[in-house]
Amino acid sequence: MDNIDLLLRINQSYGSFSKGQKLLANYIMDNYDKAAFLTAARMGHTVGVSESTVVRFAYALGYDGYPALQRSLQELIRNRLTGVQRIQLTSDMEQDKVLLTVLKSDIANLRATIDAVDNEAFNQVVDALFSAHKTYIVGMKSAVPLAQFLGYYLNFVLDNVSIVNVSTDPYESLIFAGEHDLCIGISFPRYSTRTVQALDFAKSQGSKVVAITDSVFSPIAERADHVLLAHSDMASFADSLTAPLSLINALIVAASLRRKDEVYARLEQLESIWKREKVYFSVRDTARGDKGKS
Repeated sequence: MDNIDLLLRINQSYGSFSKGQKLLANYIMDNYDKAAFLTAARMGHTVGVSESTVVRFAYALGYDGYPALQRSLQELIRNRLTGVQRIQLTSDMEQDKVLLTVLKSDIANLRATIDAVDNEAFNQVVDALFSAHKTYIVGMKSAVPLAQFLGYYLNFVLDNVSIVNVSTDPYESLIFAGEHDLCIGISFPRYSTRTVQALDFAKSQGSKVVAITDSVFSPIAERADHVLLAHSDMASFADSLTAPLSLINALIVAASLRRKDEVYARLEQLESIWKREKVYFSVRDTARGDKGKS
């Protein structure tokens, strides 16, 4: 069942619902942004019906249980929640449980990403990196650090990587993109319209497009030749980027293994430069600092 059909089905089936199911239908229609993140028990308590009524309501809509209905609701509102709405959803979280709650949420995102991993698609993206004349990386809003991380490390492996400058018009950075190039777009809810526009432009130039996102229904996935998925369900108004970053890290490792001799030589050269220019603190520098304090 697609997500647009969900609200239509509720409307069409409303007349056949029981009194309790109508209460649930009314609540979901008016508060689907909040309902999407409630457990069946919490939903029942909020509306004033039993948990079993909530489960039967899901069956009545054609789902195989409440989790399936909840996933459909979450997909429906995934790119609609504002920052204010996100923080409202977690406003009742107890302060002394925040750390564990967020860590467990990130672990759940990693597990969900592992369960949905597509090795074939992953390997195809690695192949595309090495066949491209130039690779452009696009990430706006909260995806900026992901794009910078990917671009920073890929530049140790490839000499044809460019991070699209988000402070200027992305078309200026992509004006020379062509049919032999690759454009990697990174976007998670709420999806950036600028990222979508940049990928549309790159595609119109003939470039291959890779989407790193959370769902096949993502607007950048719909435009991509290759899609890599990572879960990013948030525990608050801040996006959870743990699983996306892990996926990107795997992409960097896979690319470096394809050119391990070249990467080794490049890093060895850089290490001598970093040492000469004192880019990083050494153990000896730290020891000298400690002596100076004594």
